[in-house]
Amino acid sequence: MSMNAKSPTAGNLDRIDVAILDVLRREGRITYQKLSERVHLSPRPCLERVKKLEQRGVIRGYSAIVDQQRIAPGLSLLVLVALSNQSGRAAQRAFEARVQVCPEVIECHLVSGAFEYSLRMHCRDMNHYLLVTEEWLNDAELHIDKLVSHPELTRVKPAYG
Repeated sequence: MSMNAKSPTAGNLDRIDVAILDVLRREGRITYQKLSERVHLSPRPCLERVKKLEQRGVIRGYSAIVDQQRIAPGLSLLVLVALSNQSGRAAQRAFEARVQVCPEVIECHLVSGAFEYSLRMHCRDMNHYLLVTEEWLNDAELHIDKLVSHPELTRVKPAYG
C-alpha cells in the first residue's frame, strides 16, 4: 500500500464490497464463481474486487476456524486485567510481550474502562489457569493490580462459523 493511498473506511466500501466481505467472513473457502453469484457480479470483476480488498488491507488473510475443545479439551475463560494506576506504558509493553508468547492466551484486546485488557484464554483446567496467572501476578514488572476471570459455560454465538 503506497503512503498516499487512502486507508479503507466504511465510506469507501460500496454495497457489493460489503456483500463480498459478508460472504467471505462466513465462507472463506467459497469459489470465486459461487461468490460472484451470491453478490450478483460476474466472476472477473468479483475476483478484481477481492484482490483490491486484499491489497487495501481490508481483507487481512484467511484462516481455519478451529474448535479448541476438540483439539485440547479444557477450560475457556474471559479474563479482565487491570494494571496498577502508576504502572505506566512500560508495564503495558511488558504485559503485551508476555501474552504474545503465552500459548494459553488466544486473544488479547486493550480496552477502556476499569480494566486495561480483555483476554480469551484456554487452559487444561482451573489449576492450570491458576499457575499461569499466579506467575503473572508474581512478576513485579507487569504491575498487575487485578485479574477477574469468567469461565465460559457455552458459546451462544461464535465469532466465526
